[in-house]
Amino acid sequence: MYIPNLYKNENQTEIEQFLHENGFAILVNQTNGKLWATHIPLILGTNSNGEQILIGHISKLNPQAESFNQNDEVLAIFSGSHSYISSSWYDHENVPTWNYLAVHVYGKVRLHTYEESIESLKKLINKYESKSEKPIRIEDLSEKTMREARGIVSFEIEISSIEAQKKLSQNRDDKNYQNIISELEKTNENQAIEIAKAMKKNRS
Repeated sequence: MYIPNLYKNENQTEIEQFLHENGFAILVNQTNGKLWATHIPLILGTNSNGEQILIGHISKLNPQAESFNQNDEVLAIFSGSHSYISSSWYDHENVPTWNYLAVHVYGKVRLHTYEESIESLKKLINKYESKSEKPIRIEDLSEKTMREARGIVSFEIEISSIEAQKKLSQNRDDKNYQNIISELEKTNENQAIEIAKAMKKNRS
């Protein structure tokens, strides 16, 4: 990912928090000689060696699943909030732009055993069921329902590198920076308001 130095985010704590909060990713690799992308949730975790990994699964019917045996190099793309920035919000003539948050994670896929896949499903369900009034637990599902777990390919991505970008008008002076925040808040659009919050946090 092309990241100008001004927008590069190397704060490990921020990046981990971003991945926890924006876990629905696009998983990309070479499948049958062409680029292939699958939209899936991925969970940041650690392996037995204490190294960071991403955990996920896809359907066995997805051609990408078979491709992992020949090409284990993958890219996981995580997108955060984003918003159009009008140049009419500046006190001088300039071009409009777009503010956004994004993280790219590169790594190699290691396929799970069936037992490992059940553990990864537990982690996924426990994370997203934590806010449910009546949370579902893998341990409570019937044998019949759990047969569906045979239809997935579960894996972990051994992370080789992470690239993080937060493009938040860092190139603007305080006056224009604050005006952008005000204009974003006026839109009453969720994405714009989230970018305004990120801008406030980034230059607090």
